[in-house]
Amino acid sequence: MIASFLIAFRESLEAALIVSVILAYLGKIGRKDLQRYLYLGTGLAIVVSLGIGWGVITFYGSLSKNAERIFEGFASITATMVLTYMIFWMSRNARKIKSELQEKIDVAVTTGYLFGITALAFIAVFREGLETVLFLTALAIADPLATFGGTILGIGSVLLLSLLMMRGIYQMNIQKFFKYTSIILVFFGAGLLGYGVHEFIEAGWLPAIIDHVWDINPANPTHPLHENGVIGSILKALIGYDGNPELLRVIVYVGYWVVIGLYLLKIYAPEYLNLKRSNNKDGVKDEVEQTNI
Repeated sequence: MIASFLIAFRESLEAALIVSVILAYLGKIGRKDLQRYLYLGTGLAIVVSLGIGWGVITFYGSLSKNAERIFEGFASITATMVLTYMIFWMSRNARKIKSELQEKIDVAVTTGYLFGITALAFIAVFREGLETVLFLTALAIADPLATFGGTILGIGSVLLLSLLMMRGIYQMNIQKFFKYTSIILVFFGAGLLGYGVHEFIEAGWLPAIIDHVWDINPANPTHPLHENGVIGSILKALIGYDGNPELLRVIVYVGYWVVIGLYLLKIYAPEYLNLKRSNNKDGVKDEVEQTNI
């Protein structure tokens, strides 16, 4: 339940932030009358996302055991690809996402193509809905009730947070949100990729190289630290924890971390160093001013 809660919370919050930016800007330019186009796009995206989710679960239920493994493998790899694209996109566009949304709204209002607002909302919300479906598929198959409960709690928490934001009780820095969540997404991405490789190995599509590089699972499968235990299952869903992984899975998992980690380091390290230098200069300046006084 915790894993599905975190996934639903993160994806719903991203969609809610984008919708709130559009809502706020429409109010700022005095065009609250156009909010219905925003709601239309948001509603359509939710309906389509739910339809895809229902279709995926229904299709999965009709598959044989080996076909299920292959399907889960492809779903996990696809989710990893979408998620990795989002990591790249957010790291490059976090600073300008708000201004870009406002520019697109201005174009829609100026040209009179008001369904452009609908399309903007639909794409933003549907993208998060599709990601949620991909991420939650494996969880829903393993434990439908817990996944459903966690998802409802996650979405409900975002609705409450959105209400607080709209009333000015709580403010969120959009740039920082996208920056830090892009780092968190690396955990999800590595885990999903590793799980997808594992399913392909189980289906006989890929070689394990070594069946079990190590085996740290407790003998009792109900032990909290067992990969199927209370703590282990949460770590398994969030970061791809496996108590007895195949060598190929370990190689792919670590490789993903190295590649994406180096990319994010390249993007964010200069920004961090510049901020640190700026703070140091301000500190030295304050000391000089105090000395002169």
